[in-house]
Amino acid sequence: MWIFCTVFGHQLLQLHTECETMKRPKLAGAFLFVCFLFAYLMFVKHHYSTSKPEAYRLPPHRRPDSDLSADDGPTTDAGWRFQYGIMFDAGSTGTRIHVFKFQIEDKGAPKLAQETFRAIKPGLSAYADDPQQCTAGIVELLEVAKSSVPPSYWTSTPVVLKATAGLRLLPGEKADQLLDRVRALFLDSPFLSTDDSVSIMDGTDEGISAWITVNFLTGGLHSAHSPTVGMLDLGGGSTQITFSPQDEKTIQTSPVDYIRSFQMFNHPHVVYTHSYLGLGLMSARLAILGGVDAPPLGGSTELVSPCLAPEYSGSWEHADMVYIVKGQSTGEPVYEACLSRVEKVLYQKVAKAFGVTDMDFYAFSFYYDRAVDIGAIDEKKGGSIRVSDYTDAAKRVCSDVSVGPQRSPFLCLDLVYISALLQELGFPPHKQFRLARTINQVETSWALGATFHYIESLKAH
Repeated sequence: MWIFCTVFGHQLLQLHTECETMKRPKLAGAFLFVCFLFAYLMFVKHHYSTSKPEAYRLPPHRRPDSDLSADDGPTTDAGWRFQYGIMFDAGSTGTRIHVFKFQIEDKGAPKLAQETFRAIKPGLSAYADDPQQCTAGIVELLEVAKSSVPPSYWTSTPVVLKATAGLRLLPGEKADQLLDRVRALFLDSPFLSTDDSVSIMDGTDEGISAWITVNFLTGGLHSAHSPTVGMLDLGGGSTQITFSPQDEKTIQTSPVDYIRSFQMFNHPHVVYTHSYLGLGLMSARLAILGGVDAPPLGGSTELVSPCLAPEYSGSWEHADMVYIVKGQSTGEPVYEACLSRVEKVLYQKVAKAFGVTDMDFYAFSFYYDRAVDIGAIDEKKGGSIRVSDYTDAAKRVCSDVSVGPQRSPFLCLDLVYISALLQELGFPPHKQFRLARTINQVETSWALGATFHYIESLKAH
């Protein structure tokens, strides 16, 4: 720049060597003004080209030479908007984290773009006597979340823990101390945590959340006119039924607390839902065997049942108790004797659901496992089964008094119970269910539905 001014000045002086002496100062002043103006303009250009704030530069995932899969802002290269949700499933045997990435649609339900899953053992209830000890595991799972969610989304991503059976069985004070510890860790995390982020989930919410998951994956929630499917779940301690009534009579004839309404993806939903605590397969098995929920004083007990092969004797562990179980010869076929016992256990404990015969239903958990045991479905692919298939298998298994190493001694009891339970719920023998562990390669757990439900509740506040 200064070289330019020097050369320009030298040429200018040569052109005016014959000028009068008194005119030279004016020319020199004009020359200096031009030089200073040029220098100022060059300085301004140089300053703004080197000190432009970083906030005005294209972020890495927007630059032409960047990895297009990067996602550290509210939109991606394709212009999609995303939302994340973190759900901790605190079960009795372990704690599992689901990190969901949703692609937000302008209308209708979002799309599940990605799921990150990690599980640790033991469950939270193992730390009942020293809640501080659960810290390492929760922090480990929070690190999984931090590595799965871009930092720009952290403060808008809800983190939630729902505890199920393990904490339900703990004394209230011990459960509260564990939940308080988790709540403190969530508040220290960079994610969105509210007063209700950590809680014990009741059975009804579990049923509704599983129903939301199934219908999201099958497309039933993507528009107001899409047909939905019902959901049946048979766990160890409880069993749930949830469906959207197709007939007003269902709502009118059902107990008031069985009907729930909620908003999901800008559409209202009304469902029939109920959780039967104590009628899960393991709890029911104990009742059918003649046991009680409270631990016996002796530390172990002997149970005799017509649902076991008459010559059978063995042990069974349930809820930290070891039972000696034996078969009972009653003089009548095992199936009939067992069915009579099961009907007594179920007597007046289950409400028949009106209008379920013509609806599509998915069934999960022990419904699935026992269908695999009898060869009715493929263990990995799932399939379909009728109520009568469980009944026929129960008659066949119960008539075979021999118990080989490849078969559970409780298979007769379990099949009789499942077939009786389904009929008590209102399903006729010809009713067919779909059995699946995954739908569109996504696990059919309640965690996805609970995440949607929680995000919707945040919008309502």
